[in-house]
Amino acid sequence: MRAAHPQELETLTHYMPKIEKLALRDGLTFDPVDFELVPNTFMMEVAIYGLPIRMPHWSFGVRYIHQHVQHRMGGSHIFEVVFPGNPNRAYLVTDNGLAQNALVTAHVLGHADFSRNNALFARMQQQVGYHIVTETAERAHHIQTAIEEHGQTRVEAVLDAALALEQHIDADQPIHRPDYPTHRKPSAGRPTGFRARYAALPGEQAPPVPQRQRAPIPPYPESDLLWFIARYAPDMEGWERDIFLAVREESFYFYPVFACQIMNEGWASYWHARLLREANFLPNDLYLEAIKSHSDVIRPYATEKEVSLSLNPYHIGFSMWEHIIEKEGLDTALRIREDEDDFSFIRNHLDEALVEQLQLLNYRVTDDPNTGTRVQIEESTLSTLKERLIEPKFNFGAPHVYAVDLSNDGSLLLRQDAVADGRGLDLERAQKVLEYIAPVWRRRVALETVDAKGSPQTLTAG
Repeated sequence: MRAAHPQELETLTHYMPKIEKLALRDGLTFDPVDFELVPNTFMMEVAIYGLPIRMPHWSFGVRYIHQHVQHRMGGSHIFEVVFPGNPNRAYLVTDNGLAQNALVTAHVLGHADFSRNNALFARMQQQVGYHIVTETAERAHHIQTAIEEHGQTRVEAVLDAALALEQHIDADQPIHRPDYPTHRKPSAGRPTGFRARYAALPGEQAPPVPQRQRAPIPPYPESDLLWFIARYAPDMEGWERDIFLAVREESFYFYPVFACQIMNEGWASYWHARLLREANFLPNDLYLEAIKSHSDVIRPYATEKEVSLSLNPYHIGFSMWEHIIEKEGLDTALRIREDEDDFSFIRNHLDEALVEQLQLLNYRVTDDPNTGTRVQIEESTLSTLKERLIEPKFNFGAPHVYAVDLSNDGSLLLRQDAVADGRGLDLERAQKVLEYIAPVWRRRVALETVDAKGSPQTLTAG
């Protein structure tokens, strides 16, 4: 571990093994964690790129500027970034101070326990590998080589298309999946019963043998658009396919972080609060400062005078884990941590008492050209409220778009499932995505969707 302040580093490294010992005593299990103290600017870069080193693209620069402005205005604060693996990689900010970084150390151990033991994290890490940081650095080097060989413009066009589709994977499929079968299975089987006896009569001709038929592409609506384009784009070059598959693999790595955010952040927050409470070796003033930071992390809204309409995953997750452990015990919580994701966590364990405690409400936001934005509280059942909470998490938060037909001339037809999404697409943004895809597909690309009023629309590019 490196730090800009040697004295602070020495004190923090004195506390770290003691906090880790407490975590192991209380039942947490985790792979080794490599901690590193870094400047705030580096931390923002890591948070925006999602990894310490990642493929270069202009969109990350745009996100960095937005994050930097938010930070300067006091609207955001990054305490830590941790990357699951073996070892885990954790980055702490030098500007946070000793108390906050002691809290973050305990928080990271909670994350490390969760990612090692949760079934979804384990499945994805087994497929992606446990050294994602090293692998993404190698990919970034390969892309730099492609830029030198094929030019910045060509490589950036491929990255534009791939990153525009980075949410469109099928997490239920394996990373290394086989191509579609090239032929249909014969649908006509051998006759049975009366037909079999009739066919066996003297003079009757044997039924014709069914001819093999080529299978359509895709054989069913395909939601894994990154994989589909990488495998079936008519004239895509090898290096272009590699970029699409690299973006897809990174999306698989990020999927559990997204799908378990409430559980994971709540679990880490519960454990940093518990471990600090049990850490009798911490000075009282340091403990009090750390607990104040804990209160800031899990508060339900941004300031005392501001009510937020967005869900704070730290707040609801922490409250739910406290509730579960108090009612059902730590062993039950450990099993839930192992088996579930945010969808089942909310559906199975958010009860009426917690809804009342957290003051959760079902609301609808409407934009009226005359009156402006209006927020209306709606009456709802507990099950309806649960579904509204997890609704934005389905499908990586992206619309349900499928590849449905690859024509003989190579043109591609996509279709949005507006019924599943409950809304149409932003047509301007959807058209822009098509314009990214078409140069890579090198044929006409069409998208069937609906507009904001539910009227059918077909967008085309290429």
